[in-house]
Amino acid sequence: MIETLANPLAARDHARSMAGTVVEAMPVIPPAADDLPAGVSTADLLWEETVAPGGYATRRLSRGSRLRLIDVNGDACASLMVFNAEMPTERLNVADTVKVQWNAYLGAGKLLLSDMGRALMTLVEDQAETHDTFCGTSNSATNAAKYGDGSNSGAYPNGRDRLILGAAKHGLTRRDVHPCVNLFKGARIEADGAITPLVGPYDAGRSLTLRAEMDVIIVIANCPHVIDPRPDYTVTPLRLTAWRGPVTPEDDIYRNATPEGLRAFQNVEDYHRR
Repeated sequence: MIETLANPLAARDHARSMAGTVVEAMPVIPPAADDLPAGVSTADLLWEETVAPGGYATRRLSRGSRLRLIDVNGDACASLMVFNAEMPTERLNVADTVKVQWNAYLGAGKLLLSDMGRALMTLVEDQAETHDTFCGTSNSATNAAKYGDGSNSGAYPNGRDRLILGAAKHGLTRRDVHPCVNLFKGARIEADGAITPLVGPYDAGRSLTLRAEMDVIIVIANCPHVIDPRPDYTVTPLRLTAWRGPVTPEDDIYRNATPEGLRAFQNVEDYHRR
């Protein structure tokens, strides 16, 4: 096979012969899914992709879009960054997300807030309830210390470098990679200040759905949680599905749930009046 593929024409023919081959972790083009929520048409699909263990994914989504994440086998860890797609200097601010909502534990109804006080996304459904706003993601040093290698091209890629790769697809650089939230893998702060990891493994198929309140850039890395106590590099595939949806109405339950949240939505609405 190596000798054959050394010939460019043979390599071309081999590549073309792979058309239609289904690979577990890759985007589906055009997007297709047979498990969409009631009322969602396949014509509304925007994105369908499975992110491999140690992989990453990124997409620009318009205001009103829904993004469903599924922990396929119960051991995914989705490190998520969010940017205002029109002005990426505005991005997810984890500290404000926690502080403004008086709660560090994400769940249904919680908002992902920007550093401009606007709601970037809303967590509208959550079957997992094990998320983390404290720890951030792994880096090359943490993975090298734990697994012996943390390089992008090695066997144990780290979350930060994967997020850098995703951000780069939108013209962003290392300096734009900001603190993330970790979805599906949680952390609890004990009374003495100790951090207890909540990393599973969990039941397969847990899902959550985010609603975009602005045009956003999503970047996701699927790497082991930075304080996962297990010695092996343990992470399983993550499935992403996005579809078009309506802009959040004024009578939305989550928009009006708290005065702080309402102000974050009003800030979004003011932004879109300009």
